[in-house]
Amino acid sequence: MKVKFNRSALQEALNLVGSIIPSRTPKPILQCLHIATEEESVRISATDLEVGITCLVSQVEIAEHGSIVVPADKLASIVRESFDDVIELEATESAVYLTGSDSRFTIYSHDPDQYPVVPGFEGEADLEVKLDLLQEGIEQSVFAAAKESTRYALNGILWEVHGKKLALIATDGRRLAKTTVSLEKGATLPEGRIIVPAKTMSLLDKIPMRDGGTAAIRFVDNQIVLGCETVVVSSTLVEGNFPKYEDIIPKDYDNKLELPTDAVLSAVRRAALLANEDSKGIKLSLEKGALIFTSRAPETGDAQIDMDIEYDADPMEIGFNPQFLIDVLRVMKADTFELHLGSSDRPGLIKSGSNFLYIVMPVNL
Repeated sequence: MKVKFNRSALQEALNLVGSIIPSRTPKPILQCLHIATEEESVRISATDLEVGITCLVSQVEIAEHGSIVVPADKLASIVRESFDDVIELEATESAVYLTGSDSRFTIYSHDPDQYPVVPGFEGEADLEVKLDLLQEGIEQSVFAAAKESTRYALNGILWEVHGKKLALIATDGRRLAKTTVSLEKGATLPEGRIIVPAKTMSLLDKIPMRDGGTAAIRFVDNQIVLGCETVVVSSTLVEGNFPKYEDIIPKDYDNKLELPTDAVLSAVRRAALLANEDSKGIKLSLEKGALIFTSRAPETGDAQIDMDIEYDADPMEIGFNPQFLIDVLRVMKADTFELHLGSSDRPGLIKSGSNFLYIVMPVNL
């Protein structure tokens, strides 16, 4: 195998593909990349046995075809630190040689036949969606998924298709985000709904976006396979029962506020500066014509931020974890949003347009 790479194109592919490489694994070969030539391009693949990714690099000159398996961290470090526009890669049975204008590196390689198969995209798509819309939907949902939970379903994002709309729902038990994305092509999901791992969703969000790029999605056995131009991501689906989220969406709230997104985000961040683990959160106080954000920490002090709003109903107070508010306000695209409140012991409901809602449980202060 002998190939000349455009260094920046190679680095972009390595950054994407290398993002799923496990830091620790009983199988050292999973910390490697599989690199193989095709007719006029080079395919770079990685897998942790749950998620797989392949990326085609077309800015290459292929002198000799072949395939190699090489440690991901070593290759990525060499390419990242290089100043050359072009890097030459040459491989023998046991080693890979990387040559620049003033450098030569030798990396010991592994047997390509021992590397797990990473699926490509074969066959007709079950769903099609604009990549930019899917990535916006991912950003507006994945943050609410559980990071580590014994209820494995909470570690993923629920997908539901209704006609040509794809709903993405995530929850960690204390908050829930639901966003809806328009599909180019819709179909029935396996068993009506699927749960995609949050790790996979985050990887999809990293795919470089080209103008008008469309993601094609297939469901094969217990896997989802997504292809977009030069990238294919495959993943095992999460097994388990996702909570019946429809039952917890409030529908009887009287207090509805329309608030400026950036101003509320700033107020929450500032109020949170003096909140700590003991105080647990910040308080939102509604009075006639005003929304007041406060926090108090016994050993630190207190904070108060006032905001003029249109409100003439009964006064009320409610406490929230400020990070749960910051997370959602950062991903909303609209200049304003709706905050719906019931009583101080019921969850808050945030809406942005007709395609996004967020439920957050209150905290006792």
